[in-house]
Amino acid sequence: MGRRLQRWRALDARDRWRLTGCVIGLWCVHASLAVSGYGRTRSMIEHCSKRADPRRATDAELADAQALARLAVSAGHNTMGEATCLRRALLLHGWLRCKGLDPALHLGLPVDAAPATLRAHAWVELEGVPLLEPDAGYRPFERASAAAQA
Repeated sequence: MGRRLQRWRALDARDRWRLTGCVIGLWCVHASLAVSGYGRTRSMIEHCSKRADPRRATDAELADAQALARLAVSAGHNTMGEATCLRRALLLHGWLRCKGLDPALHLGLPVDAAPATLRAHAWVELEGVPLLEPDAGYRPFERASAAAQA
């Protein structure tokens, strides 16, 4: 417990609040997924975080979003056992939309995935940049209608 407390104290006041928000948000997303499923949870998050005119992120906002993503990972590791990538991605997607930004929520597969294996992943991109470095090795699922037209 000592290291966790030291890391908590090392955070500035703003990041302490954001980490607390991530903990609460992850639990809310977890409960919503358990009760309502993915489709309804995503619809609810998008409805509650809808902004009339989303704007492009500045470089500072992109760096801030990456820091927020790292806080969400930390919140997941230290409170829920392991918050899945889907829970973190839904939380970040809604949080960034509330700030008036236009993040993209992706579900996909590793670029080098063998055809017989299925390792799905969820991540958020802002201005085409994955918010967490480990998310860079994935490609989004394509819609069946889009794949059929290609």
